Amino acid sequence: MRILVVEDDQRLARLIARVLDEEHYQVDVAHDGATGLELALRGIYEVAIIDWMLPERDGPSICRAVRTARLPTALLLLTARGQIEDKVAGFASGADDYLVKPFAFEELLARVRALSRRFLPLAGDAQELCLGDLVLDLRAHTARRGLRALDLTPTEWNLLEYLLRHAGQTLTRQQILDYVWSYENDVQPQMVDVYVSYLRRKLNEPGERDPITTVRGVGYRLEAAHV
Repeated sequence: MRILVVEDDQRLARLIARVLDEEHYQVDVAHDGATGLELALRGIYEVAIIDWMLPERDGPSICRAVRTARLPTALLLLTARGQIEDKVAGFASGADDYLVKPFAFEELLARVRALSRRFLPLAGDAQELCLGDLVLDLRAHTARRGLRALDLTPTEWNLLEYLLRHAGQTLTRQQILDYVWSYENDVQPQMVDVYVSYLRRKLNEPGERDPITTVRGVGYRLEAAHV
């Protein structure tokens, strides 16, 4: 799962990112509201953790913009404001949850998990993404095809996760590039083809059908019927 953290306190942002990374979430960080909004509107994040008070643009205005764009991202506001009227204003802006500073990281993780369950219902309590005999266990951070374990690099993992979350949909190279290599501006679209090739080698053994369909001139699609 991909999470956006928008927090101008760089020390706190690093701590949040580290805690989320230890839980195997993919994390991007922005330190001002303008950059945070630009990233949020890419539509590649399942959850966004947004501070209320930010330079250039505040958290509630980011929430309103995301809701206006009709993106399904779950929004968690962080703030030192704990009064009822502040919470009401936060929810009115489009936030789905509200966490008052200072907070325990255990509570932050619990709220992120709750939001992910609400917005991204997964198959079973093990939090697995499945398609045919392909299984990605998000909690254990393991992948397998049938009984065979798949030894994936972080980039291959992110690529397979994105394909599984959008199984049956044709994803353009640019969409895949934005999700898997979000902050690496020097990465070219051809890198998508390279990593799809790497992933195919690990997914497919002799006699197995390739689950990834190439859509010529567009991108790739993970096909349930092919698995």
